[in-house]
Amino acid sequence: MDVPLGPEESFPVGRFRVVGVAGREIGIARLPGGGIRAVRNTCPHRGAPVCQGTLGGTMLPSPRGVLDYGLEGAVLRCPWHGWEFDLESGRALFGTASKHLVTYPAAVRDGMVMVTIRDGGAS
Repeated sequence: MDVPLGPEESFPVGRFRVVGVAGREIGIARLPGGGIRAVRNTCPHRGAPVCQGTLGGTMLPSPRGVLDYGLEGAVLRCPWHGWEFDLESGRALFGTASKHLVTYPAAVRDGMVMVTIRDGGAS
C-alpha cells in the first residue's frame, strides 16, 4: 500500500521528520545528496527513538595510520548508544551485530513523498 505523506519540501534535508503510518512511527529524511529514506523509529539494539539520532558519515576501515571518513549523509547514528546504521540497507555497520533497522521503500512522486507499507510490515 502506497501512502502519501506530504509535499517534499515539508521534509527537512539532513534530518528526520517522524510521521504515523499504519500504527507505526516512521522517520522520513531527505538526504543532502538527493534521495529519500524511510525507517521505523525504533533502534533494534535497545528500542531508542533512532530518528532522534544524527545523519552523517562514519570512519571507514582503512590502512594503518590512515583515518578515512566516508558515507556522508548515508549513516544514521542512534542517540542512545551510538550504533550506526546504513540508511540504504538498514544494516548495522562494522560488525556491531546482525540487527538492522526496519526500512520502507520511499520516493517522491509529483512532488509528494510516498512510503510503501507491505502486508506484514517492512523491508
